[in-house]
Amino acid sequence: MDCETIKIGRRGTIVLPAALRKEYKLEEGTLLIAEPLPEGILLRPALALSVERYTPEQRAQFLLNNAVNAEDYDWAVEEVKKLGLDPENIPHDRPRDI
Repeated sequence: MDCETIKIGRRGTIVLPAALRKEYKLEEGTLLIAEPLPEGILLRPALALSVERYTPEQRAQFLLNNAVNAEDYDWAVEEVKKLGLDPENIPHDRPRDI
């Protein structure tokens, strides 16, 4: 593909030539990363992942279930209490050495 000149518009907008958009499967709404390099600016597709949000109860269950010994479990119980929850009301498995 031959080089093409593009022009920066108002507010810094640029329009990528249709042939490039088609070749690299760039559709409207595609996120790009603009990476500054000594040679110029590299545009490359960005990967956007959704962020999973946990309820306080889910966080508490995670903390309690991941305790591996009595010390970890005591720490997890205190962290759950800081969340304003009663550890006894959170379904979980206690470590075997308790």
